[in-house]
Amino acid sequence: MQLDPSGGHRILDSWTLACIAQLATRRFCKKFLTRDIDPTGRQYDQMTQSARSGKANIVEGSARSNTSKETEIKLTDVARASLAELQSDYEDWLMNHRQPPWHRDSAEAREVYAVRLDRPSYGNDFVHDSCAHVLVQQKKFAKWLDSTDSTIVANALLIILTRAIRTTMRQMEKQGDTFALRGGFREKLTAIRVEARAQQENAPACPECGKPMKRRKAKTGPNAGKEFWGCTDYPDCKAIQHISAQPDPA
Repeated sequence: MQLDPSGGHRILDSWTLACIAQLATRRFCKKFLTRDIDPTGRQYDQMTQSARSGKANIVEGSARSNTSKETEIKLTDVARASLAELQSDYEDWLMNHRQPPWHRDSAEAREVYAVRLDRPSYGNDFVHDSCAHVLVQQKKFAKWLDSTDSTIVANALLIILTRAIRTTMRQMEKQGDTFALRGGFREKLTAIRVEARAQQENAPACPECGKPMKRRKAKTGPNAGKEFWGCTDYPDCKAIQHISAQPDPA
């Protein structure tokens, strides 16, 4: 059984946007989180770690895609949650400055939303070219991210994070479809083990879905202690078959 190729995070818009958010958050914190605002450095650590987690979990999820689709989905969801946490920090920043975030239909917000990312086109140095791609895309937001007004930077990052979260959610939907169809290495290995055990037990095929059945024992009810065949796809398939009692040897 061969491993599937990894997910290739460097071609994902979610990774590009998460990279931009991480780079911009580090600059934001260095520039605006002064000693009087953040005397212990706690807010700096929290915001930069959330930004790092958003990108890092996209990378790790992609790296794990060939071994476990379930793990890939979980890590992508961690990335989404980290980006949402960072988004909340920027909302708090604006409210502490007595400003709500830009309305999504405002001219300022529409202009940031209108910035389109280029489709990645990489040569034979994937790492160099993908990092260069991120920096080029970041420059498209320079009008806002390079501002000396912290509220403008925060508003722009809120929109960038919103876009990053949306792309991770679409990514998770696709990952879920792939998981349902074929899973990853770990899921395939589990299926192979289940099938091998079923063959050893001479188990019948499930009459409902056709998957192997497994010998089980009832724990409660009138048949407690009795063995039966249960579908290995339980709880999605609840089909069972009774096991005929074997006659006692003479």
